[in-house]
Amino acid sequence: MTEAKAELKGVRTVPQRPIRPRELEDPLNYHVYHPLAWQLARLLARTPLTPNMVSVAGGITVVIAGICYTELAWPVSALLGMALHMAWHVIDGADGDLARMTGRTSPRGEMIDGLCDYSSHIVLYILLAMFLEGQIGWIAWPIAILAGVAHAIQSNHVEAQRRFYLYWIYGKPWLNNQRGDTGGLFGWLVTQYLRVAAGMTPHALQIDAAITAAKGDPARLETLRAPIRAEAGRLLKIEKMLGPNQRAIVLGAAMFLTNSPLAYFAFGGLWLTALLAFSVAAHNAAARRIAERVAALA
Repeated sequence: MTEAKAELKGVRTVPQRPIRPRELEDPLNYHVYHPLAWQLARLLARTPLTPNMVSVAGGITVVIAGICYTELAWPVSALLGMALHMAWHVIDGADGDLARMTGRTSPRGEMIDGLCDYSSHIVLYILLAMFLEGQIGWIAWPIAILAGVAHAIQSNHVEAQRRFYLYWIYGKPWLNNQRGDTGGLFGWLVTQYLRVAAGMTPHALQIDAAITAAKGDPARLETLRAPIRAEAGRLLKIEKMLGPNQRAIVLGAAMFLTNSPLAYFAFGGLWLTALLAFSVAAHNAAARRIAERVAALA
């Protein structure tokens, strides 16, 4: 029973904070962002705001952070921009917590959340490119575009692998197997998102199909999950390094120390791209080994 439904029945409940798998949590998420997101979601549950509205608010927060970085005087620009960018992580967690708390989770909401994240960071990169153009000229634009494309691909990879893992080990459905509305623009966006994810790690689809086929058979599921757990440790560490948490810190540090996003673009476009290549290779090799073991168990 959700908190909202319980209140309608006259039952007082204390919503329980969702238990996220500890192995997927980095220190910032575990100790800071997710606890704050939960408290924010509890406050928002008493308002008319919907999870989708909170997703949009998170996107607006990223855009305002970009405006602060590029329009305010240094060092206030760097400090306030970084604070707002880090606050986005809290809001980004609160929309999901609010959806679960009020029983409004859906594939469409998941996709709207992702669209808000991607579109707001596109605006952020445009603002940073305009700012950098004033420092180094037109070359700022190809640098920013390459870094932005790299960011989008890295984010797709990390999120898809995290979702695969949650489905395989904990049975949590996601866009890949709970699309619901697949028509129109929504369906097309879901298809493109999943195509990029599957294109980078195609062997994961074999594991996904085996887990889906074993639904309702707990013993079979545990047998399939054993090789996944055995391979997961190193892969999860790589995903945390590629994740979004360090980006806000690196951008804030770059703007504070140099008043320029150039070091941040280099960090995302070069270092994280190299790490992405390693991660894709490692995930594919692991998925191939797991798929072979799963096939042997059939």
